Amino acid sequence: MAFAAGVTALAAAPALAQQQAVVTAAPQPATAGGPVTISWSGFVTCRGVGILFTLDGGPLTAAPSASSGSVNATVPAGTSPGSHKIEARSTNTKCGTGGTELRVVVAPPVTTAPPPPVTVPPTVPPVTVPPVTTRPPVVTTTTAPTTTTTTETPSSSATPSSTDALSSPTGEGVLLLDKENIQPGEDLTAMGTGCPKGATVRLQSLGQEVGSTVADDNGEFRSTLKFESIEPGRHKVRADCGITLVGNVDVTLSSSSGGTTGTLVVLLFFLLIGAAMVRRQFAGLRR
Repeated sequence: MAFAAGVTALAAAPALAQQQAVVTAAPQPATAGGPVTISWSGFVTCRGVGILFTLDGGPLTAAPSASSGSVNATVPAGTSPGSHKIEARSTNTKCGTGGTELRVVVAPPVTTAPPPPVTVPPTVPPVTVPPVTTRPPVVTTTTAPTTTTTTETPSSSATPSSTDALSSPTGEGVLLLDKENIQPGEDLTAMGTGCPKGATVRLQSLGQEVGSTVADDNGEFRSTLKFESIEPGRHKVRADCGITLVGNVDVTLSSSSGGTTGTLVVLLFFLLIGAAMVRRQFAGLRR
């Protein structure tokens, strides 16, 4: 009997040594899955031990041993609504134990309003206007064009002769075409004088650029013209180099014998150039 009483006294001794602490929890109520702050006071500070916090016997969080303090935790998301028990227990029960009640609510589900319907305006089909096709007239006859012309800019003095135009790079000049008529797609050679020295010469017809070159030291130039698209009929060829030189060419759908005339035009051009050179030499001798 004395031995049993001694065992009972030893078993009861730790319980008498436990320190009862004060534990609180906020907010009240807390939300399942939301934060909760646990505060305590009245614990005995013990070395090498910590404070364990449980919710309904399940682990919640832990903190270092201290006589008072607070720690943040998260309520488990699956916690049911109602009252639950938070217990704080030192890993050495002699340092203190305590507990409090935590009321838990479940947050209402978040509902997202559906987006407003998108109204697409009706598509109006575009109005398609059929193209109007005009057939070019058929040219059956040809007329010999005048291939030698002067600039379109009027001169303040009397109109000079052909040799005067060739000897003046900044005055009036001439534009010669090696053919008086061509077939669609056939090349044409343009030769001219009267441009400023080293000027860029741009040749155009029907609003499109058909050739370009650079005038030499004597203001003379030569260029092959290429027409991307051309209709039958008489067309102007303009050479712009600071002054404007104009020539005409006929475009036919049938073959024509203009080769001889074209050769004569080329010979005339070189004769004019030769005359200009003789005139310059003669003027130098007179000086």
